[in-house]
Amino acid sequence: MGVRGRSYQYVGPAELKGLVRPEAMGRQVCSAADLRAWASARTSDELAEPFTFVVDTTGVLRLAPRHSEHVVCAGGEAVLSAGEMSFREQSGRWVVDEVSNQSTGYCPDIGSWTAVGKALNRAGIASPSGFTHEVIFRCCPGCQQLNIVRDEHFVCVFCDTPLPLEWNVGVTA
Repeated sequence: MGVRGRSYQYVGPAELKGLVRPEAMGRQVCSAADLRAWASARTSDELAEPFTFVVDTTGVLRLAPRHSEHVVCAGGEAVLSAGEMSFREQSGRWVVDEVSNQSTGYCPDIGSWTAVGKALNRAGIASPSGFTHEVIFRCCPGCQQLNIVRDEHFVCVFCDTPLPLEWNVGVTA
């Protein structure tokens, strides 16, 4: 399938990347049947919460239980998107109920929805037309701290430096 769009490198704590093991990677979901099989193995408590997801660089959706780390779900590799996703049953099939790009390990831009939408569409899983909850990540050019922009207030919460309007997490000059 090849790489589609921007990829995101892991920018979170090194100790979490140390948890990566091949057997702990997220489950590939390439079809509605894959999702149905994976969901049927989840507990009712797990199904009540959003799941950790990544879209790997081949464009495939990977799912893991919510408290899994995105970097573990991705096998330590770069991703096209990452966040949290919840499902509900509708007319006998699973559909995406809510989805966000909330991943402080990868800090994907909201434009990464394109990769998520394509992965879900290829798998035949109905979804919203975009993230139902968008998280805007920026790295402060002054103190280098990661920020989540709230209410379009592009100012660093740590040092009051103006934040760039364009995504810049992990970008080096």
